[in-house]
Amino acid sequence: MPSCLVSLAPPLPNARRLLFLLGRRRMASISAGPSRAFQLRLNPLTGDSEWLVVDEEEGEGAAPPRPTPVAQMQLLASTSYLDMLNDDARNRAYRRAIEATVTDPAARVLDIGAGTGLLSMMSAQALGSVRGEGRGSVSACESYLPMGKLLRKVLRANGMENKVKVFHKRSDELEVGVELDSPADILVSEILDSELLGEGLIPTLQQAHDKLLVKNPKTVPYRATTYGQLVESTFLWKMHDLHNNEANAADGVWLTPDGMENIVSVKLQQHAMQCDSLQDEIRLLSEPFKVFEFDFWERPDSHRETKIMIKTTGDGCVHAIISWWVLQLDSAGSIFYSTAPRWVRQTSIEGVPQCANDTKDWCDHWKHCVWFTQGKGAPIMKDQILSLRASHNLTSISYQLLNANDEACNRSLKGDHLTLLPERVALYGDRYWRSALIAAIKKALSDRSSQTCVVADDSIFLALLVSSLSPSSKVIAMFPGLRDKGVTYLQAVADANNFSMDQIQVIGKRAASVTADDLQHKKVNLLVSEPFYFGGEGMLPWQNLRFWNARTLLDPMLSKDALIMPCKGVLKLCAMSLPDLWRSRCSLKDVEGFDHSVVNETLGACGDLPGGQQGPCLPYYVWQCGFTKKLSKVYSLMDFNFTEPIHSCSGKTKIEFADAGTCHGFVIWIDWVLDEKSSIVLSTGPDSRYWKQGVQLLSKPVEVHPAGSVVDVEASFDPAAGNLTFNSSFA
Repeated sequence: MPSCLVSLAPPLPNARRLLFLLGRRRMASISAGPSRAFQLRLNPLTGDSEWLVVDEEEGEGAAPPRPTPVAQMQLLASTSYLDMLNDDARNRAYRRAIEATVTDPAARVLDIGAGTGLLSMMSAQALGSVRGEGRGSVSACESYLPMGKLLRKVLRANGMENKVKVFHKRSDELEVGVELDSPADILVSEILDSELLGEGLIPTLQQAHDKLLVKNPKTVPYRATTYGQLVESTFLWKMHDLHNNEANAADGVWLTPDGMENIVSVKLQQHAMQCDSLQDEIRLLSEPFKVFEFDFWERPDSHRETKIMIKTTGDGCVHAIISWWVLQLDSAGSIFYSTAPRWVRQTSIEGVPQCANDTKDWCDHWKHCVWFTQGKGAPIMKDQILSLRASHNLTSISYQLLNANDEACNRSLKGDHLTLLPERVALYGDRYWRSALIAAIKKALSDRSSQTCVVADDSIFLALLVSSLSPSSKVIAMFPGLRDKGVTYLQAVADANNFSMDQIQVIGKRAASVTADDLQHKKVNLLVSEPFYFGGEGMLPWQNLRFWNARTLLDPMLSKDALIMPCKGVLKLCAMSLPDLWRSRCSLKDVEGFDHSVVNETLGACGDLPGGQQGPCLPYYVWQCGFTKKLSKVYSLMDFNFTEPIHSCSGKTKIEFADAGTCHGFVIWIDWVLDEKSSIVLSTGPDSRYWKQGVQLLSKPVEVHPAGSVVDVEASFDPAAGNLTFNSSFA
């Protein structure tokens, strides 16, 4: 197998949701004239943001196309376009609806957020097949320039370049009489995220109805309906109730002391998650209930609120509301697409449409959503009537359980509280994880009466722990992401954890900016990290090698006998069968009759790429990736020695398969060794559901057997380029 370059600089997370008002779809870029665009990305080794030239426009007389740069492929591969185009149920539903809607040969069709142009081509094909007088048109709006270039490639590959007019603009930059000859009769779009509203559906529809569409236009989709269901789940409870979980740990460290139960919490929003993977751990406490309907054919409201009366179906405790949506794509109500959990799709439920994709394949571009109730949850009894207030704004839907007086059960959050991802909240409440760090810190402090300790990341746990265990030590928290939020938080919880703010100093800087003055010219005896960097979650596991880079930059300020924790990272991997994930990432050929093979290299597809190359390594919660099966034991591939300054390193191993099956790739992660004797190790592998792993899919699946199937794997790390390079070959 050819080598695979794994960049340490993925795009900034959550850019899609944050930048919808700019009309960017699934990635953020800015234009630098008519021929160039820049992409903002984060370099995890330094924590710095940087602009990357990601594309150049092609035109007449332009140079021949160049191979897609690795960095650009990394950026586009991390979007959901490829997975979406591999969703056959979605594609079929859109094609059927467009064919049923485009019935006038003179219709003017507008596609907002056109992506690769699939819906535009469907519209042009439908328009061409309608008999009668008149000449209609199809206009495609795609503001993200690199995707616009792909769109033009796809149009040319399908002979559609003269049938679809492309605009590299936001939809709110289009004007009738300028770009558009007249208002559009038909709007086709797919600007939906897992929550439905997060990509700017409402403001996009509002502006289109105000400026770009005829009165009473036809639309595909026609309507979207959101649904919810009350559930009980210990796993979901652990992801939001830190206070009661650390009370169960009973280790004396209080991230959320009594009276400040919500000072560390998950953000009050819907969190995307593959809940089918939790089906055996979820107890349903209600039937599905309808929340909101959004009609695409009329101008939507910016804000709405509704009160829902829900009859419970059993005794229990409501830990969360799981939600999803159903699209009605045609006006006749015969074509539907649903993102409902498997248990809903497989059951006939009154009031919930039966969709054509009841047996649809696993996909990652639209997940379910989880809204957490606060604290221990809401205790209920069977046949109880609960009141739920649902509201939406321009970008999100929120819920509040109401008591008998119609008052919200949710407690208000104070200004000094920290919001973290659910996985981080669960980790901070995990008894094993806490005990491992406590044991490692106690061991580090046992031989030293007084320390100057630097917490090199954003770990509030380690800052509290060292301060409370060693009152005579000076603790310097770098908190490069938390900054002032970290100061306010520590001030609030200091008394409950028996330390004085006089002994702790928050400098709020990255390692590259730290000076001897910041450390009061004291040598550092203890350098610690989880590692965890606020705002950098959700990327490849080795993004936390930022700690190694920070340790190197701080080297002149370390004492000769300074203790580093963790002292080592071990790159681990396991061969796995991942059929659902591989199918969602496999190369495209025919998509509903339209050739998409030209996008495979740019979108990082696996299979049928030039020279047998494989797509980039991408981060996933492997436990959420549909069917998975381990085919080998866990192997160590490379060590990162943090007691030394950062340097190049390499490793190799021979993987023997322990089970028969189809190998689709390797799952890769880092185990953090906390002590020099390697007796305390924190693993971030697939058995830990609070961490994302790196997944390197093969260019083609390989059938393997316990006897005879062997693969050689090599890896090397280049700190200057910030890259990991993998090579693997089957014997």
